[in-house]
Amino acid sequence: MTSDPRPGVLTCLDGLLDRAPADRGGALWRLAEEGRQLDANVIRLLPHAEVAAHVEPDLDVLVQVLEGSGHLETAAGRQVLAPGCTAWLPHGARRAVSAGPDGLVYLTVHRRRPGLSVRPAPADAR
Repeated sequence: MTSDPRPGVLTCLDGLLDRAPADRGGALWRLAEEGRQLDANVIRLLPHAEVAAHVEPDLDVLVQVLEGSGHLETAAGRQVLAPGCTAWLPHGARRAVSAGPDGLVYLTVHRRRPGLSVRPAPADAR
């Protein structure tokens, strides 16, 4: 049997919220291993906080609600978010997220963004 050079990562999120200060919103955890093809984040929105409407032009995003409640606003309308809800947000789709009175904690997963690179200027710009 050979050793797998990239064994993967096991992260138990139990206790993550207990360890994070109650007044801390934003990314509580993120996948950070080198060479990965995915990005993943656990995000906490404090009570009544919002992620303003925006469009992700390049990436599909999968959202899994872990705790709390809130709403997801898309072209399909306003939808309730609760623990266990999973949403697929296709690239190019407008979306906004708002937390309810107890806040909202969710996991996002998407293809990793390519790193920034220097590219030659388009021919018509020279």
